[in-house]
Amino acid sequence: MATMIRHFAHRISSRVTTNHFSTSTRRNGYEDTIANLKIGSHTRVIFQGFTGKQATVNAKESIAWGTNIVGGVTPGKNGEHLGLPVLPNVREAMEQLKPDATGIYVAAHQAPGAIAEAIAAEIPLIVAVAEHIPIHDILRIHSMLKSQSKSRLVGANAPGIISAIGMCRIGFQPLPCFMPGRIGIVAKSGTLSYEAVASTTRAGLGQSLCIGMGGDVLAGTNFVDALKILENDDDTDGIVLIGEIGGVAELQAADWIREYKKRSTNPKPISACIGGVIAAPGRVMGHAGALVLPGEPDALTKIKALEDVGVTIVKHPARFGDAMKTLLGRSGRASGDASTTVASQRRSMHTVRRIRPILKATSRSNKAQQKCTLYIKKDLALDLLRERGFNAGEYSGKGRKRVLGIAVDRSTLSPCIIASPTITLDDPLVEVKKFPFDYRKGFDMIRLPAISEHLQLGNSTKDSLSKLINGLLDIYMKKEAFLLETTFVERLGELNVVGANFGFDDAAFRSTKRQGDIHALRRIEDEDPQEVEAEKDGIVYIKLAGEGNIGTLVNGAGLAMNTVDALADAGGKAANFLDTGGKATSETVKKSFQVILQDKRVKVIFVNIFGGLTLGDMIANGILLAFKELEMNLPVVVRIRGTHEEEGQKIIAESGLPLHAFDGFEEAAAKAIELANKA
Repeated sequence: MATMIRHFAHRISSRVTTNHFSTSTRRNGYEDTIANLKIGSHTRVIFQGFTGKQATVNAKESIAWGTNIVGGVTPGKNGEHLGLPVLPNVREAMEQLKPDATGIYVAAHQAPGAIAEAIAAEIPLIVAVAEHIPIHDILRIHSMLKSQSKSRLVGANAPGIISAIGMCRIGFQPLPCFMPGRIGIVAKSGTLSYEAVASTTRAGLGQSLCIGMGGDVLAGTNFVDALKILENDDDTDGIVLIGEIGGVAELQAADWIREYKKRSTNPKPISACIGGVIAAPGRVMGHAGALVLPGEPDALTKIKALEDVGVTIVKHPARFGDAMKTLLGRSGRASGDASTTVASQRRSMHTVRRIRPILKATSRSNKAQQKCTLYIKKDLALDLLRERGFNAGEYSGKGRKRVLGIAVDRSTLSPCIIASPTITLDDPLVEVKKFPFDYRKGFDMIRLPAISEHLQLGNSTKDSLSKLINGLLDIYMKKEAFLLETTFVERLGELNVVGANFGFDDAAFRSTKRQGDIHALRRIEDEDPQEVEAEKDGIVYIKLAGEGNIGTLVNGAGLAMNTVDALADAGGKAANFLDTGGKATSETVKKSFQVILQDKRVKVIFVNIFGGLTLGDMIANGILLAFKELEMNLPVVVRIRGTHEEEGQKIIAESGLPLHAFDGFEEAAAKAIELANKA
């Protein structure tokens, strides 16, 4: 009965006035801010957190590349930084510097306030790159965004947005991979978008506008928003879409594409890649939003939906270059200069075959839950209800079970009451209906009769139902839950809770030390010790069930998911999912090897890195450190691309160690599979 997602709390304010950036003359709501995504050489950019280390490094690179950064904000400071003005708040920066966009480079616990300040100042485009922002904070941000028509958010937990034609970067994308060109890209995964960029650059096509929507549960900009921009962008001739498990954004994109093709006489060709075909049941695969919830589609369903509307699916983003050249030719659009295509980029389009479906969850144990999220035991959840005066205990075997709870509605970007009049063992939530409500306004009890009717309850339960909903809302808001799911029976007009599945996202605790009492309920002894060990070093490690014999070490959740998928498609078996994280160090890489080596099934380790924030030379040094300190005796296949790839490849080549180094993914994967099968 595992369900929904992440949330949390942070007090934020908002104001609205005018927007000189958007082209729409009639202002109705957040939808009207989509035009703000069209950045370019004209875009005036500021940074929030401008004088910080990360922002400084990023700003230097972006300015050198051509981005029109006009200054920045650091609270309480006036002066200069990098020869540009520094102002103490966003309101003054808006008045004096007149920016079109802001990049937010502050820590996760500071990001909600920074985003809210940008909304209040009416910055047209707000780009938030931070991950692990508490979801209750993000829910409040979305409530603010929906109440105005001036500011558009990209992110959070996103690589940002970049115009290769306009030489404007707001994010941390690896600039050497980009080339001005004709392909628009929208992606949930940063690392997979870099792969797509590199592939289209090698194919001589280049990129127009690349939008990273991010891997969080609630994205400020989704696929449909991006597709609307790219449809009418004269610089864009073809579109690449990169999705993954979690949510329904890909299905919404498929619906939009169907209508787009009906109204267009020469629609732009679209190719896509969906990560998470091989996914651990009930687990969040690195990205906060990469979790299949009850009633949501799996990866294969998303792939089929896109194929049904004529989207060409590739199994790995390294194939996007050749795929798009073929599609552009078929569409009557010139395929462009392919002189930069390298010999190793001999890849064809892919239609799904030999891909295994997501395994069905067979239990609801703690081991089937995301380790970045706290699911408390049933008895502890029932205790929380008893403390608030509810009848809560074990099921006696009498009475019809129904479901009532609070979760997140990804479509409306808001919390919702979830209700189901029945429950079965095969499908824990059937006939589930959502009743969304605004986060800041709260749930309106005028909707109580509709919930009661859906649950098929009698009038005598009205007061008891109201009490249970109010009690759940109290826990949800005060304890920063992401899921509160109860099973109840009706007894003489009273609702008795007989089951509870309560989830609390730990971002608020990790970022701000909020909700310590709830997170003290975590029972590490019930979790996989290797996964707990990896978590201490910021590594997301998930041991996959079955006979996997290839250990994977990857940076980026999307790339890690796709690596597991692509290995399976080629006939290999991954033993694990491992994301080193965006801030990995050489020591982190060594720790990753250490965790993988504890799995006795592993016969070869496949290192697949595409650097953005993660540096290729750092990964290479981490590999050398692992060989030196861990007495490695397993073969290692290494593929390093992206930021500092040449430095990393040189370190590997000159190491004198028994490493198998490759530039292309398919060659590297084939070698890993060969070595695993020989062992």
